[in-house]
Order: sequence, then structure tokens, then C-alpha cells
Amino acid sequence: MTTEKPNSLKEWAAIVHALLEGEQIIDVRKGGLHEDGRHFGLPARRFWLSPTAEHQKAELLKPAYAHWVELADAAPVGAPITLTGWADVVDVATITEPEQVDALDSKIIWTREYVDSRFNWKKRDPLWVLVLRVQRVHEPLTVTWRDEYGGCTSWVDYEGVPFDPATLPSQVVLSDIAFDGKLKGIREALPADCWAGKP
Repeated sequence: MTTEKPNSLKEWAAIVHALLEGEQIIDVRKGGLHEDGRHFGLPARRFWLSPTAEHQKAELLKPAYAHWVELADAAPVGAPITLTGWADVVDVATITEPEQVDALDSKIIWTREYVDSRFNWKKRDPLWVLVLRVQRVHEPLTVTWRDEYGGCTSWVDYEGVPFDPATLPSQVVLSDIAFDGKLKGIREALPADCWAGKP
């Protein structure tokens, strides 16, 4: 591996699809089993979005989006990985109260029950909310599978992938006006003290 920080965030393929379609602009996270100390951290503010089928189930998405499990591009474990987009983190919130989870329900495609399960796992840790400005690359990248890319972890460093995705031709998936409208709604949904501030 050649970079000091991981270059990609792993997320369900259906969620990556939602981000790339502009259907949602946030991701909610807690650390995976293989995270450092099992706590989520944000080692990079710009990263590739890596679609995975690990843990993904159609019934954990709202009914209108369940079919996105079939639409989204997620290679099975051991197969080449296709990267079609990347994101900048434009804001970060951490939430610790159930009513704050309520406030996000209309902003994401997961079922409320599934988000509750993420929220309630390791109750002492907050649920991270990453506000992402997503771009789709003009030419997708293909990554050859390596065993270290698997497992329950948020971050991975794919060999041979540019550390800065912005060096490749890309297009934002939402206009400034559309993105700012969604961002305003999310910021107003959560109390001011949840927000860590812009990078």
C-alpha cells in the first residue's frame, strides 16, 4: 500500500447507488468489527465510495428502494471491485438521542428499524452522520480483489487507485441548488450542538 490514509469508504452497494443518484447525501456510521478499537473515525475527508454486498439485505431498505439491491453494482467477495464515484465530507454530526434518529428518517433509504440497530449498537458511541458531496467519475475504475479488502471494516486502501479522486474527470451528481436544499434540510433537522463543523 502506498498512501498514509485509506482511499475508500466501504458501504452497501444500494447506499452507494443512492448517493450517486442524489437520493440521499448522508451516510450514517458506527465502527465495524475490524475498526481500530471498534470505533468509527474519519481518517480522510475525500474518498472513493466502494460498493459492497457484505451485510446488505433488501428488507433493511425502505420498500420503495428494496429493488436497488439488484440495481446496484456490488461484486461478490473475491471478484474485481468497480469504483464509479467519490465524495467530499462537507459536514459531520454525531447523534446520541433517539429523537435525532427520528429527524433523519426522511433523509435516508434504510428502514427505521435498521438505523435504530446501528444507533443502539455500542450505545456509548455516537452515530456519525457524514454529509457528502458526491461526484461520479467519467470512467469507472476496476480494482483487483485482494484478501485484505474483505471483512467488516469501514475503510480500505485499494492499491493502484488514485488517492485524490479529484485528479480524474468527474461530475457532481446534484447541482449546487439541489445539494444546498438537501443540506439545509439536514442541518435544520438536527440540533446545532450535534454538528462538528465544516472541515
